Amino acid sequence: MNINKIGWNDSLLSLYGEKKPPQSALKLQDAQIKSLYDLLWLLPLRIQKAPKLQSFEHINLSEIFMGRGKLINIRFSPAYGKRGKRGLQLFNATAVIKDLLSENFMTLKWFNTYPSLKKQLESLEEFSFLGTVSEYKGSLQIANPKINPASFSETSMLIEYPTVNTVSGKNIQKVIQKIPQYLWEQEVPAFSNQFQNIDLNLKFKMLHGLVESEKEERIEAKNQLIYEEFFYNQLKVYARKLKNKKLTSMPFIISEEKKKSLKSFFPYPLTPDQITVFNEILHDFSLNYPMMRIIQGDVGCGKTTVAILAALAILSQKKQTAFMCPTETLATQHYETLKNILPNEITTTLLTGSTQNKQKVYHQLETGEIQIVIGTHALIQPSVKFHQLGLVVIDEQHKFGVHQRQSLTSKGKGVHTLLMSATPIPRTLQLVQYGDLDISTIKSMPANRKGVKTRIVKPDTYSKYLSFIKTRMSLGEQVYIVAPAIEENETIRLKNVYSILDLYQKYFPEYKIDVLHGQLKPDEKKEVMQEFEKGKINLLISTTVIEVGINVINSSVIAIYHPERFGLSSLHQLRGRVGRGEKPGFCFLITDKDTPSDALNKIKIIEKSNDGFEIAEADLMNRGQGDLFGISQSGHLSHYKVADILKDISIFKQVTKDIEKLQMNKTEQLNQFLLRLLEDTQVSSTI
Repeated sequence: MNINKIGWNDSLLSLYGEKKPPQSALKLQDAQIKSLYDLLWLLPLRIQKAPKLQSFEHINLSEIFMGRGKLINIRFSPAYGKRGKRGLQLFNATAVIKDLLSENFMTLKWFNTYPSLKKQLESLEEFSFLGTVSEYKGSLQIANPKINPASFSETSMLIEYPTVNTVSGKNIQKVIQKIPQYLWEQEVPAFSNQFQNIDLNLKFKMLHGLVESEKEERIEAKNQLIYEEFFYNQLKVYARKLKNKKLTSMPFIISEEKKKSLKSFFPYPLTPDQITVFNEILHDFSLNYPMMRIIQGDVGCGKTTVAILAALAILSQKKQTAFMCPTETLATQHYETLKNILPNEITTTLLTGSTQNKQKVYHQLETGEIQIVIGTHALIQPSVKFHQLGLVVIDEQHKFGVHQRQSLTSKGKGVHTLLMSATPIPRTLQLVQYGDLDISTIKSMPANRKGVKTRIVKPDTYSKYLSFIKTRMSLGEQVYIVAPAIEENETIRLKNVYSILDLYQKYFPEYKIDVLHGQLKPDEKKEVMQEFEKGKINLLISTTVIEVGINVINSSVIAIYHPERFGLSSLHQLRGRVGRGEKPGFCFLITDKDTPSDALNKIKIIEKSNDGFEIAEADLMNRGQGDLFGISQSGHLSHYKVADILKDISIFKQVTKDIEKLQMNKTEQLNQFLLRLLEDTQVSSTI
């Protein structure tokens, strides 16, 4: 490719013409930085004018500082498991430096460095150093500073890029410097120009240090990029909603008498919220476009009951329902639930990777003999065809990518979609993540639930905890123990499934104890769960594979080791495995003497609250927008490059107002633009 003709939409590798691209460029591609436009959004962590040489008295946190001093002492320690070129052992170093311009001292640190650094520093009578100031245990320090850096002019800018996919900030800067000057003058497309004219080129040049600017100007430029990101992503949300309403489905209405007969399938009364949500679903069925609804509700609130009611309503129209679950365990659990509730004349089947005689199941689905199928990813295989698919129910929906969900709904015409999430969606994220869906909420719990009491266990109360679970097992109740790892890890010392197994076999030799984790074969996992469900296993030691889909009413206790290693929502999900029947549940969070105080404060939220909505909000604040639902899998919460919904909520609110104005003033023009947006394969692949 002729390098003089490249544009922002061209491949990142086009910077290298016919030459072989370096590994750094290939690794950036692997990190989804595929085009030069993507590269633009890889902004520096810091940018500032080169500092003058100053006394240590002028050092400020998070700023680039240049000082001069003499070495007082230096300490080296091996960086275990780290080796450099030719297999040489790498070291971590800590040096104390005396300021030449004052009586102050400061600490410099190097990580994964060569031992030659010691000789270099000890050979210098005095030296200058340059780096970004950070804080460690209340003291200011500089990590990995440059020694005797080159002199700077008054207009020099120091730019520090982040490390991405092991590509250092220095190498990222080299890649960005290869962008030809003429390209920086080409227009960078801005979706928000639908509302206002923005010179994104200038903003990017400011933020990459290509034009001289003040800190306030760069903050304003970054805010404009945040606006652009929110605007683009909200347009996609509106586009999805518009596209769904362009689809058609055959509306139908269920009579009050029919509603009553559908509810009679269940041996228990519905809660007020279940009735409300079922009525919302029936309203969706009465419209002439497909339902796109998500039911959010706490663990054990009865979402599955409502989904079964929706399936029965669809069945009354001679159409089929497909339940898709992320694991075989959860799919099997739903299958057993349906078999226990529905009469034999309603044909249900289970389709997973381990299903025998799949060809027979495929044939029965295509002929309509099977009315309700419950399965895993196996449902989206091309071999699976339906006679007349009417409803898709997706449980733990955040575990599936957008394309996986679409692959299933595309197996019919006008298919209704019902998503279920036991992780309540924080109010902060509802518009961002699910603005294209209608949201139903179940808060009321079944009347017979006794709930769960939660306690943090510290080393001084560990023996009391052991005594307690022995008492519960002596009463015939069963116990879950959850570990964050399966086996021992050399670098991170954590209790694991097998170390806990050894301990508990010594604690409770008279009880049957077994393990469950993802590395077991499907048949082994199935056998363990069946034994546990039958009460033949008293205590089950597991990883988070029990987080969803396990419903053993006789289990009354769950204990979670190293709870600080889990998100709050995961802890809440795990806690939901107990207290599911008429017996009260007990959850113990096992900490040790090394558990940090901030981690203890985090898990105290679980100890104090059983409200999944409150916990989801706290989890969002603790873990940030990206980690809460696992965006790399979900494909639903946009992976913002610059914006952060928590920090930038005021900009997001402005964007939603501006798009609403657009809708009011340019309805048809905007709709056409949105539909074109969906037709763009590059865009629609991320929607």
